[in-house]
Amino acid sequence: MREVIVTKEPVELYKILKFEGMASSVGEAKAVISEGQVRVNGLMEIQKRKKIVSGDTIEFGTEKVRVVSPPAKMPSNLSIWGFSSSTLLPTLCPRGARLL
Repeated sequence: MREVIVTKEPVELYKILKFEGMASSVGEAKAVISEGQVRVNGLMEIQKRKKIVSGDTIEFGTEKVRVVSPPAKMPSNLSIWGFSSSTLLPTLCPRGARLL
C-alpha cells in the first residue's frame, strides 16, 4: 500500500484520485466515484467531494493508498506536492512522497 502525505486536511476524494494518478482526469475521477468503483476505509463511496483525512485508505481497481500526515522530519527521498485550497494547480517543492 502506497502512502499519500497531505499537508492540509481535509482533501476531497476526487483530488486524491486525480493527483495520485489513479484516474487520468478530474472527470474520470468523479465518474468512477459516482459509479461506486472507489472504496474509502473498505466501504463503497459515491460522494465525489468526500472529505479525506489522515488515516483514511482509498481503493480503486488494483491500487490502494493510505493518507497520512507529514512526518516531523521529512525524509530526503520524498518529493512533495502541496495544494492550496484555492487552486487545483500543484506547487512543486524540492526533494522526493507526494503531498496534497
